[in-house]
Amino acid sequence: MIKVAFMGAGSSVFVKNVLGDCMTREALKDIHIALYDIDATRLRDSEKMINILNANINDSRATVTAHLGTENRKTALRHANFVVNAIQIGGYEPSTVIDFEIPKKYGLRQTIADTIGIGGIFRGLRTIPVMFDFAREMEEVCPDAWLLNYTNPMSIISGAMQRYTNIKTIGLCHSVQVCVSSLLKSLDMEYEPDTIRDYIAGINHMGWLLKITRNGKDIYPEIRERSREKVATWRKSEKKEDKSNNMVRLALMDYFGYYMTESSEHNAEYSPYWIKKQYPHLIDEFNIPLDYYPRRCVKQIDNWEKRSSELTENPSLSHDQSHEYGSLIMEAMVTDKPIEIGGNVINHGLITNLPAEAVVEVPCLVDASGIHGTFIGALPEQLAALNRTNINVHLLTIEAAATRKKEHIYHAAMLDPHTSAELTLDEIRTMCDELIAAHGKMLPEYKY
Repeated sequence: MIKVAFMGAGSSVFVKNVLGDCMTREALKDIHIALYDIDATRLRDSEKMINILNANINDSRATVTAHLGTENRKTALRHANFVVNAIQIGGYEPSTVIDFEIPKKYGLRQTIADTIGIGGIFRGLRTIPVMFDFAREMEEVCPDAWLLNYTNPMSIISGAMQRYTNIKTIGLCHSVQVCVSSLLKSLDMEYEPDTIRDYIAGINHMGWLLKITRNGKDIYPEIRERSREKVATWRKSEKKEDKSNNMVRLALMDYFGYYMTESSEHNAEYSPYWIKKQYPHLIDEFNIPLDYYPRRCVKQIDNWEKRSSELTENPSLSHDQSHEYGSLIMEAMVTDKPIEIGGNVINHGLITNLPAEAVVEVPCLVDASGIHGTFIGALPEQLAALNRTNINVHLLTIEAAATRKKEHIYHAAMLDPHTSAELTLDEIRTMCDELIAAHGKMLPEYKY
C-alpha cells in the first residue's frame, strides 16, 4: 500500500486539494493517508473531512490515520512513500504579526512577506530547523520517501533541504500552472489550454514566461502590445474601480520584456521599484495591497468556523481535481508513466547564468526513477539579473540557518532588494536584532 504522510494537515482546504486529487486517481485510491499536525482541533477537522471524501468519491478504499504532536510524528512518517509538507511555523500570531509590525516601525512596508524580504527571511529561519527535524526522522523511518514541499519561502526551504539533508525532495508551487491563464485574462485574450504552449523557467515566484504560442504561432508580440496599451491607459485612469490587480506584473513585462509567474501583490516586494517611502503615489497607482497577508489571515480566522462546517458537516462533500502537482507526481512515480511539471531543484548548471547552488524553477520530468530538472541554458540577461537579486537573499538565509551565524541574517536583509532600498545598514541590523529577540524560542540561538 502506498503511504502519504501529510505534515501540516490542519490546512484543511489544501489537504482537500492534494489528497482529494489523490483519491480521484486509480493508482492512488488504496493509499494510506497519515495526517499530522500539532493543533488537535484543526487535525480533527481535516480527518473528518478526508473520511467524508473517502466515502463519497473513493468507496472508502483509502486508510486514514491522524497523528497529533511531535511525539507521534515518527509514526505518521514511518514507511511513507511520499511526504507532503504544508507547515507554517508560528502561524498568524505571533509570527506573522512580528514579521509585519516590527519592520513597519522602521518604515518598511510589505504585502505578503513569505518569499524574500524581511518577512520571508524570518519565515525561513524559523521553518528550516523544523524541516531539518523532519529530515532526520525521515532518514530513520522512511529514507526512500519523496518530500513534496509546498511551504514558503519555497526556494529557501527547498534549498536547505536539498543541500543539507539526504532526503529526496522537490519544491512545488502552483504559480506556473496559472501563469498563462492569468496573463491572457488580464489582456482580454482567449485562453484555450489545448491550443497554448508555453515555456517557463527562472526561480520560484520569479519564473519567466520565455515563450508562448497559440496553434504554433508566437503570440508574445500581441501580448506585449496589448500590455503596453493597458498599462498606459490604466495609469491615466482616475477611477479606482477601473484599476487592475495585475499592473505590477504587466508593467514589469513592459520594462523587462517578459511576464513573471507570480502575482503582483507578491512581486511588488521582490524588487526596489514599487513600495517606496519617497514615492507613495506608486502604491495607489499600481494598486499595491500593503499588509495584504495579515488582513487575509484575519479574514480567514474570522471565517474559519463557517468554512470548517462546510468541509466537515456536509455529508455530500465532493471534490474536483485541483491544479496542484502533488497527485500527478505520485501517480507518475507509481505507474512509471512520465509527466512534466514545473519544479524547484538545485540549479547545477540547468540555467547557466544563475549560481550553481541556487534553487531554480524549471520544467522537470517525473517517472518511477524520480524527478529530473531539464536543461534551460542562459536566460535573457536582464531576467537572470533580477533573479540573482532574489537568489542572494535565498542563499544567505540558508547560510544563516546552516551555520547559526547572526551576521548572515544581517547579510540576507542587507542584500534584500526592497529592504536595502528603504533602510540604512545600521537600521537593517538594528531591525534584525529586534526581530530575533521578538521571535525568542521560535528561533535557535544565533552567534556572531
